Amino acid sequence: MEFENRITKLFAIDLPIIQAGMVWASGWELASAVSHAGGLGIIGAGSMYPEVLRTHIKKTKKATSKPFAVNLPMLYPDLQAHINIIIEEKVPIVFTSAGNPTKWTSTLKAAGCVVVHVVSSAQFALKAEAAGCDAVVAEGFEAGGHNGREETTTMVLIPMVCKAVKIPVIAAGGIANGAQMLAAFALGAEAVQIGSRFVCTTESSAHIHFKNAIIASKEGATELGLKSLAPVRFLKNQFANEILSFEKQGATKEQLAERLGKGRAKQGMFEGDMENGELEIGQVTAMIDSIQPAADIVKEIWKDFTAGVDHLKSLPISRSF
Repeated sequence: MEFENRITKLFAIDLPIIQAGMVWASGWELASAVSHAGGLGIIGAGSMYPEVLRTHIKKTKKATSKPFAVNLPMLYPDLQAHINIIIEEKVPIVFTSAGNPTKWTSTLKAAGCVVVHVVSSAQFALKAEAAGCDAVVAEGFEAGGHNGREETTTMVLIPMVCKAVKIPVIAAGGIANGAQMLAAFALGAEAVQIGSRFVCTTESSAHIHFKNAIIASKEGATELGLKSLAPVRFLKNQFANEILSFEKQGATKEQLAERLGKGRAKQGMFEGDMENGELEIGQVTAMIDSIQPAADIVKEIWKDFTAGVDHLKSLPISRSF
């Protein structure tokens, strides 16, 4: 399996399939497995203390010789420590998110890192390009976890971002299989970033209760909430119902933050409390029905993508117009 475009050349990978850097789910085991399978694995630094991140980087290097990345949410309180470790450990690729790309992009690039920023609008994509980012991830509101306030769907967002910037665009949000990947490419994307599907892997550090809840979920199982604080999509449970109800009653940002408390995501996704924890996941959860090795998912997505390309080539388009 091998494919070449601007993204595969930029990252020095075989396939334009990227595993999202998810809190409490994407440690060194998942990242190295995806990278070793030909895609790009990402360590999710958002749930890691600095020295924990260093450990995961070192273990990823031992597990695979292929390129990998670190996802760095810029709202993290000890961001400088994370930046220092990324530079010291010579991480080749960094995905930044949830913040202003102008603050750290030049520092990371000066250290030799390829820098990608996650955006939710064409306007933010232009800012990332102006900041010197090498590519952007355009993430539609179908995605799990923290989300854009614009609530723009992936189908609408991708062509707008592709039109706005000259750097490569990676599509994210509601993508879990080869057919959806093909649709993203038709819209102008040069790679896809997939999160929810990779939560349900044997290598994911998410709790088995969370993985099973994803498999059992049906259409409409997720909801986007906390829009007045920091929009996030999560699986509906007792905690979600309570916090969303509180928000609809007119709670202030401060009241929501206090009710949210600390460690809710860890409590749910990592420790397995399916009622009182926060369960961040995308709308595509309704399409996930099994736990698989990460390498099998990469192979399956690529096989279905290429089959979709062949199918489109076989359509009698010339006789239809």
